[in-house]
Amino acid sequence: MEELNQIERIKKKLLIAKNTDKDLKVFGADSHKYFLGETANSDQILKFEKDYNLELPEDYKAFLLHIGNGGISYADSAAGPGYGIYPLGKNVDEFISENAKQYLKEDCKLYPEMTDHFWADLNKNIEEDEDISDEAFEEELGKIFSGLLPVGTQGCTYYHALVLNGEFKGRIVNVDIDRQKPYFAFESNFLDWYERWLDGIIPESTMATQPDLFKYTLSGLAGYILEVFFSTENHDTKIECLNGILKKEKLDSATLDIVEEQYKLSSGEIKKEILQILTKFDYERAKPHLISYSDESLLDVFQFVFWYAKDKSIDWLEVIKSNIENIHDEETFSFCTYLLEAMNLDYADIIVPFTYNKSEDVRVDAYYALGKLENKSNYIDAFISGLNDESNRVIHIVLQALNGVEDRRLLKYYKLIAEKFPVEKDYILVNLNHRLKPFGLTNKTIKKIKTDLEIDLNNIK
Repeated sequence: MEELNQIERIKKKLLIAKNTDKDLKVFGADSHKYFLGETANSDQILKFEKDYNLELPEDYKAFLLHIGNGGISYADSAAGPGYGIYPLGKNVDEFISENAKQYLKEDCKLYPEMTDHFWADLNKNIEEDEDISDEAFEEELGKIFSGLLPVGTQGCTYYHALVLNGEFKGRIVNVDIDRQKPYFAFESNFLDWYERWLDGIIPESTMATQPDLFKYTLSGLAGYILEVFFSTENHDTKIECLNGILKKEKLDSATLDIVEEQYKLSSGEIKKEILQILTKFDYERAKPHLISYSDESLLDVFQFVFWYAKDKSIDWLEVIKSNIENIHDEETFSFCTYLLEAMNLDYADIIVPFTYNKSEDVRVDAYYALGKLENKSNYIDAFISGLNDESNRVIHIVLQALNGVEDRRLLKYYKLIAEKFPVEKDYILVNLNHRLKPFGLTNKTIKKIKTDLEIDLNNIK
């Protein structure tokens, strides 16, 4: 009975979602247009199960029998996450082009929270054998993706798959056929996963008009999500609740009061997720918490401010200045530069010291940021240092960053680069020639002239 009730809910929500997203802005909606074809019948399902010697999960069968089977989207898919849900029996060989029947009936080897080591070990024979035959490659793919039915694509190499056999039968797992590590959706079955997708499309204001229809998934009403959050001790469930709240378009002040109180009582990943929620929905409320959290993670603070309150970036200038010595990794430095760029000020004094950082990635980001300044010509000495860097990546980015700077002091170093790179490497010469063009020179002609600080440009044109 509950399954049938859920089917009716999903049918109603499909109509609401379609009316909500009339401009088809949700990813994939312009392809599937919320359309589902005629439902499958029992004979079609029984034939598939017999042909493949397996039994489909009940929730997936209920979807096919009572909601729809295929549609007008990519590969004739029905409305659903990504580009929709494949018709029954179509695209079963997306992961394994040969012998799909053999591998679909086997137990799935994947599991939630699988370790990097487990995934690497599963891929070991492919990764370590450069001369692996096509047949052996397909056999290894069969082992990796055994027991997984492709049910839809997210674009590129990413797919939704349904676990057909084993301990996690009925779960949805997100798969990359380029073999990045898969991850499982939170929901325990197909219908819950599908319904949550719909709830993620429908705004809270619409849900409030029919509250009884939206008390079932962690993308439903915020009040319901909080009820689940407080009723469970499971860490992963709490995180999923917070993710559901984060995806809302708006939260009222009463809900934010509850969330903020939880922030004060929490720690670890839960505390971080709550801070993200506060920053998204009420920056001023979050600001003092962000300042104190800077001692725990500058990266998280910089990310949250940039994602949700970029127009308030100037508030963080002094925090950045006082924490320069604590910025060591490339990702934190990158978000630091994003905030500085949003401040519309000359941030060179902060950035230049990072051009000497031991990390190549940091030096690249530093020069990239310097290249965005309107007064970058004031920092020729820093750029000259970059032109002499041991890293080709750094030299490349410095040459790009110097676009628009026509300073004859640079010619001496441009000549050294032309001599160091007699042939193209890492796109250095093509960028060097762009910088030399205003002087009437190329990477070949600059080798023939004298370049010193007293050079008369008129004599070399």
